Parts: sequence; structure tokens; C-alpha cells
Amino acid sequence: MDNPSAAVSNSLLFAGIDADDIPSMLRCLSAVEKSYKKGSYICRSGDIRVPLSLLIKGEIHLQTEDYWGNRTILAEVAPGDIFSETHALVPEIPLSVDAVAVSECTVLHMDASRVLQTCSSTCGFHHRLIQNLTGILASKNLMLTEKLEHVSRRTTRDKLLSYLSVRSRQAESSTFEIPFNRQQLADYLAVDRSAMSSELSRLRREGLLDYERNRFTLY
Repeated sequence: MDNPSAAVSNSLLFAGIDADDIPSMLRCLSAVEKSYKKGSYICRSGDIRVPLSLLIKGEIHLQTEDYWGNRTILAEVAPGDIFSETHALVPEIPLSVDAVAVSECTVLHMDASRVLQTCSSTCGFHHRLIQNLTGILASKNLMLTEKLEHVSRRTTRDKLLSYLSVRSRQAESSTFEIPFNRQQLADYLAVDRSAMSSELSRLRREGLLDYERNRFTLY
């Protein structure tokens, strides 16, 4: 990739690295760009030796599905985000989640083993890349802790209020948008969609919030 996209250049993975150096780095990492249709799987639970992947365009959900087809969304992936990094760095452990294209996607796949090993040309940017990856891993650990805080609440009402409170704080506004539709939000919070919709209506009647599609206002 001689002309990396803005999503690649602006990704946290390449933060602090000169844009002119990124094409050389991508060659060092054996980067390959692939496109996926909406609804397709980028990688599946059980896969081994998965690549370190960066989303260039589109939207991806990381999710799990049990034997009966019950789905739980673990995280959203936006352009510039990386995914499957943990399993890519520990290739002998099978992937434990599915990565599903929510829309048409373009993904950059990289060889994770080349991240941890200094290449023969001793790239000057390699040390920075490892620092960036370490920071991303730490941030994702915090995000999973945040999700655990939501889903560990006892009731659907408490899960909703916990999630929406955090989104409001992150947006620094009482009015904000969430990245999920109703079914996706139910899957993320691990609750029944009908029960969640009823609870949202109840919260609106009580004057605690208002909403239109994925736009919420807290009072």
C-alpha cells in the first residue's frame, strides 16, 4: 500500500510515525487490504493464527453467539481501529469472538509476528509501533471493564442507565448519539429487546430521558 488511507495514517497504531514512513512499515508488516460485504465474517470464533487487522472503511461488530443463536455484541469497530490483536499476538489460542461486517468494509490485515520482531532493515519506527500497540491494548482492557460494569447490573433499567450515563460523560453533553440500533443495544447489554424497549418507554414517561432513534437526551 503505497498510498495509505486517512484511516490508516490517523490510526492510533501509527500515531507519532511520519506519514512518509507508513508505506515502508506496511510492507514490513506484510499488509494486505481486503474488502468484505455487509453481513460477512472477517474472522470467526475458533480461527487460529488470525492477522492483526485495521478497519479502513465501514463498521464491524465483535460478537459472540451461543449454541442457540443468542448473540452478544462485545464491541464496535470504527475506521482506524484495530481488532483481533490479542489473538494475533498469541496465535496458538483460537479466536473467541466473531468479527462481522455491519456494512461494506475494507480491512487491512497485517502479520502480527512482524510487530514484535525487529525486521532486518531495523526500522526506526518499530519501537514506536510497539509502544502504540501496548497503549491500545491497555485502552481496550479499560473498555471491557466498562462493559462489565454495565452488564453486571441486575436489571435492564440499571444496565441502560449505566450505559447511557457513560456515553453522556464521554460526549460531555446531555444529548448524544450511540452507535447501536435497538437490537444491537440489547445485544450489547445482554438483555431482551422487548423488555429493553419497554424500559426505555418507561424512563421517557418518568422524564429521565428522551430519544429519537439512536439520539438520546438525559434529564
